[in-house]
Amino acid sequence: MNEHEFLAGRFEAHRGHLKAVAYRMLGSLSEADDAVQEAWLRLSRSEAGEVENLGGWLTTVVGRVCLDMLRTRSSRREEPLEAHLPDPVVSPANGGELDPEQAVLIADSVGLALLVVLESLTPTERLAFVLHDMFGVPFEDIAPLVGRSTAAARQLASRARRRVRGAAPVPDPDLSRQREVVDAFLAATHRGDFGALLAVLDPDVVLRVDRGLPPGGGWTEIRGAEKVAGHALAFRRPAGAASGYPALVNGVAGIVNTVNGRPVSVMCCTITNGRIAAIDILADPDRLAELDLADLDD
Repeated sequence: MNEHEFLAGRFEAHRGHLKAVAYRMLGSLSEADDAVQEAWLRLSRSEAGEVENLGGWLTTVVGRVCLDMLRTRSSRREEPLEAHLPDPVVSPANGGELDPEQAVLIADSVGLALLVVLESLTPTERLAFVLHDMFGVPFEDIAPLVGRSTAAARQLASRARRRVRGAAPVPDPDLSRQREVVDAFLAATHRGDFGALLAVLDPDVVLRVDRGLPPGGGWTEIRGAEKVAGHALAFRRPAGAASGYPALVNGVAGIVNTVNGRPVSVMCCTITNGRIAAIDILADPDRLAELDLADLDD
């Protein structure tokens, strides 16, 4: 084995962790892969033998790459970017076939509701929060990445933490109970039972629907149990016109909705204290086509 092969092997041992960092930073699976590949290129051009803690070094490299990508996103915007959902990680409902990379990606309750809140942070706030609070990187190592003092890096994470704590519901851990609540929501919707819908919705529930970019798509965000229940009833399809199958979406109960066997949306429900606190629906046909949904309906 030559030196390059040895280095590649060491890098592969960290790939899953690095993609998890990049996914939390970027909310995009393809961009996360790009960030990890860039980290490999930088490692292959460096004096890797002098790196004592390769995992820590690679984590900060990926963090820097992602920060640059987020800043590039912002600098290219001539107008405010249409709101969008981060990429979901969809896996079988029984969880039995969750591959190791997917498990790392969605560890620590990294649901869509949390990723949506992370999208609202500034690039430096997101970096400080993700690296420190999610991966334990010391502020002394984060400070050079954001070009600030250690104290300022700590303040960035603190600001982000306050916003996340108030806006990202933490899902209940019991998957079987989550599924019961989602099934009750779907049954009430199909029956047209407004009261039953209110019974399973948190009073402050938020519904977000991403249909892709205009003019064909668009973004919908509705808050409050009565408004969300009314929207669900207004847009329900006649019996037999649509179907679907259960799935895990970022580790929590969800549904892949289909029409004539073709996936038309992925719905993620965040259940908190036995009620639905957030419903996130990806209905962008272009992004759905990029997801591997073929083998989930078993």
